[in-house]
Amino acid sequence: MNYSDYQTTSVIPNASSMIETFRAIGYSIETSIADIIDNSISAEAKNVWVDFEWKGSGTWISIKDDGFGMSNEELINAMRPGSKNPLDERNASDLGRYGLGLKTASFSQCRKLSVVSKSKESEFSYWTWDLDFVNLTGKWELIKYLPDNEFENKLEDLESGTIVIWNDIDRLVKDANENDNKALDKFLQTMEFVKKHLAIVFHRFIEKGKIKIWFQNRILEAWNPFLLEETSTQSFPAEPLFSGSVILKGYILPHKSKLSAEKFKIAEGVKGWNGHQGFYIYRNDRLLVSGDWLGLFRKEEHYKLTRISIDLPNNLDSDWQIDIKKSIARPPVILKDQIKAYAINVRSQAVEVYRHRGKTVKVLPGQIFVPFWKEHKRGDKWLHVINREHPILDNIKKQAITEPEKAVETLLKFIEETIPAKSIYIKEAEEADLQAKPFEGIDSEPVLNIMKQMYSSLVQNGKTDLQAKSIIKNIEPFNNFPHLIDLLN
Repeated sequence: MNYSDYQTTSVIPNASSMIETFRAIGYSIETSIADIIDNSISAEAKNVWVDFEWKGSGTWISIKDDGFGMSNEELINAMRPGSKNPLDERNASDLGRYGLGLKTASFSQCRKLSVVSKSKESEFSYWTWDLDFVNLTGKWELIKYLPDNEFENKLEDLESGTIVIWNDIDRLVKDANENDNKALDKFLQTMEFVKKHLAIVFHRFIEKGKIKIWFQNRILEAWNPFLLEETSTQSFPAEPLFSGSVILKGYILPHKSKLSAEKFKIAEGVKGWNGHQGFYIYRNDRLLVSGDWLGLFRKEEHYKLTRISIDLPNNLDSDWQIDIKKSIARPPVILKDQIKAYAINVRSQAVEVYRHRGKTVKVLPGQIFVPFWKEHKRGDKWLHVINREHPILDNIKKQAITEPEKAVETLLKFIEETIPAKSIYIKEAEEADLQAKPFEGIDSEPVLNIMKQMYSSLVQNGKTDLQAKSIIKNIEPFNNFPHLIDLLN
């Protein structure tokens, strides 16, 4: 197509409308701060300092790093929306894509975004996006202004680095009073959640010693979702996909009985054990998605020990539909079946760990494990039955000869104490429609015989026909056999 043959006209978007649209992309404060730290890592920073000061509606948040910094011209370009073409080939370690992260992440939280930076070759410089100024003028213009002059000196102790400063944080502290303790508590709770979010998103960088993150001058400890330091954690062989560029690796976390109370509490994370089950998608060691089955499965109690990592390079962003916020990823159709098959294998073994409370039954050669209850199929329906060959039953039969009441009590106690509640729960969750009802599909003669004995006893003790039948009808499991009650005479 020869574009020179056509008339053109400029349609520059209205600055205020465009920026307000950026604000609605859907960042949370934790994903916003994580996005800023991505830039610090790309700038080869060794340290990142996340700080804030409570001042009610005047509260500020800053993210400082000791990366290679920027000259004045580089800073202006970095503050330009769309400073990178997402189609450009990038360094394999680059965590960005659209050239929008700094701006959209910041605009989503504050109305004044200031950046101070200096490189080894240049003095510090600073510029500010003031959304009220943009709304007033309608122009894409930065202001040579810092809302708080104390930040002019914050880089003096560094050879190079950058500070991102948020003021007028209207999405979090709008109209908050500095002396409002409830507002302060809510703000501190939010920042505590931010801290935990950063601990998981950048846990690999922290563990590998690539970066230190300081949160209010305290070093941030990594939160690894896979409990690799626990000897009871089971790991599966890694499975390469997509010519080896995508790597799956499954983990089954230890049962609660294998962990200390403190470790169990830490391992449940911010979303709890159920919330953290699922896939963990990493791009260049940076966690994008945590604890999500990607639409392939539902989250269920008996799979809560299952966590599976998926590692991607940054050249597959389009295939995996990575969003601007770096919080959503969708596997390409071509890989879904392989990912699901791998996950099914891990999940099936995780159920066994959950069901048996993490216990491993060790037997000598020639011995077999003897369960008290067994899963049983009756046609296409399932149920749990007592193992008729269990040695306990032989002992109870012998006891019944001389002590029948005690033998019955012993049997009932073993039934009560060993009911396979977790196995039943799992089967109920997976195949609720296929659970067998009491005596369904088998000869009901034993039920009728017991009902007749009870009926005769009740009548002999003065009950009328109607009263005896009414009593039996309200006894489980006879309530399921009204047609047999009509046969009583």
